[in-house]
Amino acid sequence: MSEAPRAGRRERKKAATRESIRDAALELFLERGFDAVSVREVADRADVSPTTVFAYFPQKESLAFSDEAERHERLVAAVRDRRAGTSVSAALRDHYLAEIAELSSEPYRQVLALMSRTPSLVDHAERMWLRHEDALVDQLTAEAGLAEPDDAIRLYVRFALQIQLLATRSEDPRATVDAGFRLLDDGWARHGAAGRH
Repeated sequence: MSEAPRAGRRERKKAATRESIRDAALELFLERGFDAVSVREVADRADVSPTTVFAYFPQKESLAFSDEAERHERLVAAVRDRRAGTSVSAALRDHYLAEIAELSSEPYRQVLALMSRTPSLVDHAERMWLRHEDALVDQLTAEAGLAEPDDAIRLYVRFALQIQLLATRSEDPRATVDAGFRLLDDGWARHGAAGRH
């Protein structure tokens, strides 16, 4: 048998195992609450060992955020692949609003409700979100033709990421996103890197 089919089968099996663990974890968390569920219980529900759970999810909190890699790629792509003439802020604004709309649908709505009752999940989500900072800084630094990011780029990215965090907890996310970028762009426009030239 060739290596390609064997590798393909192995990847499919790994993806199925990861999905099974994720589904088991979310079922248990939504039934009983995050803090009341152990990793061993998740492993038992998914019919794997606790060691296998940790091989796919390095900590218990990451079980509730299994799509983080995809969200990271979508965020960076929103800036990297924006249309010519579209500002960074406009691209991020549209991306944030699309993500927030997705989070208001099931099963994300249930996960957000679970988060709101679990401070450790809120902290983990915020730390994960801010991990996107370096990738966005690198993207804007390259677009500006700089060898190293300047303070304006670093501050812009840090503040832009905070807008999304505030919006997800807001009664009116669109108004929060609009207000955040309106305030941010007053300074960012003067830096000269807000639009693609």
